[in-house]
Amino acid sequence: MQENYLSQLNNNEIPLYMRVFEYYKQLICDGKLQKGAKLPSIRRCAEELSISRTTAEAAYFQLSADGYIVSKPQSGYFVTDIASRNKNNKTADNKKNENTDRIIYDFASLSADRESFDFALWRRYIKSALREDERLLSYGEAQGESELRDALCKYITTQRNAVCTKDNIVIGAGVQSLLHILCSIMPHKKSVYFKDPSFLQGIAVFYDHGFEVTEDIKKADIIYISPSHTNSWGDVMSTPERLELIRFAEKEDKLIIEDDYDSEFGYFNRPSPSMQGLDGGRNVIYISTFSKLLLPSIRLSFMILTDDVLNEYRKKSALYNQTASKTEQIALCQFIRDGHLSLRVRKIKKLYAQKTKQLSIIFKKVFKDKAKIHIGETGFVLRLEINSTLSADEIVYRARKNGIAIKSADSCSKHPQILSSCSAVSTKELSRAAECLYSCIFDDYQAEM
Repeated sequence: MQENYLSQLNNNEIPLYMRVFEYYKQLICDGKLQKGAKLPSIRRCAEELSISRTTAEAAYFQLSADGYIVSKPQSGYFVTDIASRNKNNKTADNKKNENTDRIIYDFASLSADRESFDFALWRRYIKSALREDERLLSYGEAQGESELRDALCKYITTQRNAVCTKDNIVIGAGVQSLLHILCSIMPHKKSVYFKDPSFLQGIAVFYDHGFEVTEDIKKADIIYISPSHTNSWGDVMSTPERLELIRFAEKEDKLIIEDDYDSEFGYFNRPSPSMQGLDGGRNVIYISTFSKLLLPSIRLSFMILTDDVLNEYRKKSALYNQTASKTEQIALCQFIRDGHLSLRVRKIKKLYAQKTKQLSIIFKKVFKDKAKIHIGETGFVLRLEINSTLSADEIVYRARKNGIAIKSADSCSKHPQILSSCSAVSTKELSRAAECLYSCIFDDYQAEM
C-alpha cells in the first residue's frame, strides 16, 4: 500500500466508511486493482484497516452501488471494468453523473408516484400560507411551528399510538438534520448500533459527530432501528419482538431511536404499534418524515423526544435555527387539520398495492420460469429471485448501462436476487420496463439503449 493511497484513510474530514471507499476507488481508477481482482473479505478488510465490520461493509456497499465492484456468491468481491470504461472521461464522478442522467426506468427509487399526489390541492394550501403576511415576516420557532406540532401530536397519537405532548416534538428539514441535533445533545452517548447498515446517510451523521458505529448491539449506547422496515426487503418487526427490544434496552440502559420509516405501508397486516407508544415514551425517541407521504421535495420531518433528552435539547435550543420552511409548515398544519393526510394515506396505500400487484403479474408474464416473484411485507417492494449465472451486482450493472435502476438484495440463495419498487415508474410504462430488464439479463445486452 503506497503512501498516497494510505493518505485517503487519514482524512478525518469525511466519515471513516467513505475514507475506505475512496481508498479502494482510487486504487481501482488508477489501475492498481484491475478488472477481476479480488478484494479482501469484509472481515479481513476490517482486520487489516483496524475498523469495524460495519464500516467495511458500508464501504463495500458503496463501491458496489457505484459499480466499482461486484459480489459473487460464495466467492467474494471482484473489481469490474469501470476503470477502462472511464479512461476517456475526466473523472469518475462525471461518468456517474452521465449514468444517472440516462436512467429511463427507475425501480430503485422511492420517489413519489406522480399519479398519487394532488398538486392542485397542495398549491392551494401553499397559497393560503403565503397570505399570512405577518407570520412570514419573522423567523420560525426553533422547535417548529406550535400549531403544526399540536396537529402532529393529535395525528401521531391517534395513528401510531405515540405518547407525547406538542412540547416533546421537534420539527426539521429531513431526518439527517434531526440526527445532527440529537448527536449534539447526547454527550454521554458514544456508540450506536444500526439494525440496517445500508442507511448510510444516518451512519455518516453519527460518524461526523465522533460516534462509534458498532455491529454489536450489546456494546452500543444507542440502538437505531426502523421496526416497520428493518431491511431493504421491507421486513416488519412483530409486536413481541418490539417489546423484547424495549425490555432489553431498559435493562441495559440503552436509548432507542425508532425511525418509523414506511409504517403507513403495511398492506398485508395492520401496522404494528410504535415502539415509542409501547414504551410509554420513556426510553424511545421517535422519528418520522413526510417525504414519502407527500413529496420527497417537501423536506419536513419530526422527532418526539423523551423528557430527559428534551431537557438537554432546551439547554441548547437557542443555538439551533429551524431548518424547515415556515410556509410549508403552515400549509401542512392546515392540510392535516382538514383530514387530507389521513385520506392521502388510504389513497396511496391503495394505489401502490394495485401497482405492485400489477407489476408482479407483469414480471411473472415476462420472466416466466426464469424468476420467482415475492412481495414484501409492506407490499411496496418486489423481490425477484432470478435463474441466472450472473450475480445480483452484475445484473444491477447491466441494467444501469441500459437505463434501468434496480437494487440488489442481500441473500445466501444460489440465485441472484434483486429488489424492485414501482413508485417511480408510471403504470403505463411497467410492461415495457419489465421487458427491458429481462433483455438486460438474458439477451445479448447493448451498452446503450
